[in-house]
Amino acid sequence: MILLVFDKYKLWKEKATEDNDLVEELKNMSDEAISDAFYKDLEFGTAGLRGVIGAGTNRMNIYTVGKATQGLAAYVNSISENPTVAIAYDSRIKSDTFAKHTAEILAANGVKVYIYRELAPVPMLSFAVRYLKCDAGVVITASHNPAKYNGYKAYGADGSQMGPEAADYVLDIMNKVDIFEGVKTMDFDTAMAEGKIEYIGDDLIESYLNEVLKCRINPDLDLSNLNVIYSPLHGSGNKPVREILKRIGVTNVTVVKEQEEPDGNFPTAPYPNPEIKEAFASALKLAETVKPDILLATDPDCDRVGIAIPDGDNYRLFTGNEVGVLLLEYILKCRKQNGTLPKNPVGVKTIVTTEICKKIAADYGAEMRDVLTGFKFIGEQIQLLENDGEDDRYILGFEESYGYLSRGYVRDKDGVNASMLICEMTAYYKALGKDLITVLDDIYKKYGYCLCVQTSFACEGQSGMQRIKGIMESLRTDTPKEICGIPVVEVKDYKISEGVNLVTGEKEVINLPKANVVSFTLEDTSTLIVRPSGTEPKIKIYVNAVGATEKEAFDKRDSLLKSGTTLLGF
Repeated sequence: MILLVFDKYKLWKEKATEDNDLVEELKNMSDEAISDAFYKDLEFGTAGLRGVIGAGTNRMNIYTVGKATQGLAAYVNSISENPTVAIAYDSRIKSDTFAKHTAEILAANGVKVYIYRELAPVPMLSFAVRYLKCDAGVVITASHNPAKYNGYKAYGADGSQMGPEAADYVLDIMNKVDIFEGVKTMDFDTAMAEGKIEYIGDDLIESYLNEVLKCRINPDLDLSNLNVIYSPLHGSGNKPVREILKRIGVTNVTVVKEQEEPDGNFPTAPYPNPEIKEAFASALKLAETVKPDILLATDPDCDRVGIAIPDGDNYRLFTGNEVGVLLLEYILKCRKQNGTLPKNPVGVKTIVTTEICKKIAADYGAEMRDVLTGFKFIGEQIQLLENDGEDDRYILGFEESYGYLSRGYVRDKDGVNASMLICEMTAYYKALGKDLITVLDDIYKKYGYCLCVQTSFACEGQSGMQRIKGIMESLRTDTPKEICGIPVVEVKDYKISEGVNLVTGEKEVINLPKANVVSFTLEDTSTLIVRPSGTEPKIKIYVNAVGATEKEAFDKRDSLLKSGTTLLGF
């Protein structure tokens, strides 16, 4: 029986009694709040669940988490006689509660659970899945979203986020499960006593840190004179990032005190995203007295890292593209110098990540592969290399959204790994009398200016979803012939896996999984890409502006962004 919105609400008022916060919220919900909380079920996909914390089928709570976990339990039981799942969680509101509840449900369904004793980053979950040979993994996190959000990231046996087939299986089971009566559970302490739940030990954490250390490019480099400010943004990066920096010899690390302790309310960083300058506000204030060589910030689940570098009297916040370009060139150059560069090295980037990578890679005889947005697709490429016994060819994967990984010991972006390599790279160039701003400019002078920018537009609720749908349909049916006065020469629609050359009329097959993405290539090779976010109620524009000079590239980037914004109707 299909229940209407207010019927669902009444049922929840009657049945949702296990969380006092939900009970109180349900008592006081307005008609508008009821509509938004119950008009649909929170969607489970390859990114798991993500939504606002609260009461309702379209919210993150113990019931929606429970329903997803019942589906996950069915999935791992279908692929293994003795299934195992690893669990981690970050500092967000109710993350520990959701993690414990997930463990209780899995245990009740005959699944052995390994869970971290305290908050742990995404890469440490990916590592645990692989190290313990688990069938799946779960991280309770909403990554860099504001405090009102939480999420449920599901991972496959390879340590990558769950693939489409597995996600569909979980979703199919979820659609059949009664959210109140169909979820099995048992007491956490009882499950522990019976050996159905087990805490992950320090030996695994030590193994993870040792794998990260193997990623060093110049292990003999002296980093003792590097001055670093670091902020975990109230999240899970504090302990592992500080520990890895200590182990590579970075002795001068100043932690932003007001952002050091875990706090899911994010009182000093309402939007705990190292992509934005506001997240660095406390670090920048501290920099006035500390005068660091570099500022680092990791997001709450520590899979992303952002940096700021002194630039005269101010500090320059680098984009994810810029950091990725710097790391790629540093790894290729130094590994070639050191004689550790493999034959036919492979880098991997997403389709919305800067194209200058391909020029750098070609200069060193490396292959640069394009994949869809989402680090799981980078993980797939690592797995393909591993299947062929060529995993040593992989040197770096990154995406413009501040995610990096330089070896295949995990299959998701790793803020601990990236923090270590960024600090090593900064110290390397400092010893040569250069800062990262100078190095990046040298790269642009050599390979051409290719400047990128990404912006997003929030489209909340039911009406927002309809607006995003309408925008994407319009781009496909009313394709622009020019953008910013520059002719469009090629359109790629990843939803139908087809590219069309507007000059010749020739079509090409896109050999990537289908995705709701439209890309426009302009006559000067600049690109504008549009895609709805897979994890947030947003639609995103990615601009890749090409210019003969820095000024030309900057001007074109700004013009393309303005034109793209108008094109989408914002």
